[in-house]
Amino acid sequence: MQRCEETSEVPLERIQVFADGLDHPECVCWHPNGNLYAGGEAGQIYRISSDGRQVDEIGRTNGFLLGVAVSPDGSWLAACDLRKKCVWRFELASGELKVISRGVDAFPFQIPNHLVFDSEGDLYVSDSGSPADKSGRIFRISKEGSTMVWHDGPFHFANGLALSPSGDALFVVCTFASSVERIAITPDRVAGERTTYVSFDRVLPDGLAFNRAGDLFVSCYTPSRIYRVRDGVPPQVHVYAEDWTDHQLQ
Repeated sequence: MQRCEETSEVPLERIQVFADGLDHPECVCWHPNGNLYAGGEAGQIYRISSDGRQVDEIGRTNGFLLGVAVSPDGSWLAACDLRKKCVWRFELASGELKVISRGVDAFPFQIPNHLVFDSEGDLYVSDSGSPADKSGRIFRISKEGSTMVWHDGPFHFANGLALSPSGDALFVVCTFASSVERIAITPDRVAGERTTYVSFDRVLPDGLAFNRAGDLFVSCYTPSRIYRVRDGVPPQVHVYAEDWTDHQLQ
């Protein structure tokens, strides 16, 4: 029987563990000093050395951390907390930890999932809502500390976020719609046109990140796969890395 397989750009044997000993890190972010940061299932805040050899717990919320992001000036870490239903600010120099948002009165956070800073220092946050229905939203926390609903959706489990390299659009994973959506950001920084950027078949996308060339990388909850999406009409979708054993790349 002949088999047809889509090969990945990165062979399985090149996928290696970078750092271990962490408790279910849902997200990782990079600091300009070379360190990486991640959260844990018991609210741990981890600092990982640039070579992956040193992992230190530098804080703890006693919640369950999902998305993390380093502020534009590199001084603090924003973190989504599933259990506490809030977004934290963790000062990297002092270790001070405080809640900066629980959503808004009419719409408190249900599942604050992922977050990304823009160049002005404002923070976009995905609130996933329920996997069973379309109830996800996008919030924006200003650098002054106020929170607003930036896009009322509804999104079918809003998850990973990424700003376009030019900052003119926000890309949103809709996990249970098996898609990534694009929301234009107008010059006055409100939400503009909403379109489906790319859709997948029998795939649950999770995280997003752009590289310097402007390619969008989409990591999946299942299968154990990362896609590279090159902009175009239509966008070109390639399997960047895949672990069919579900062992190294989980």
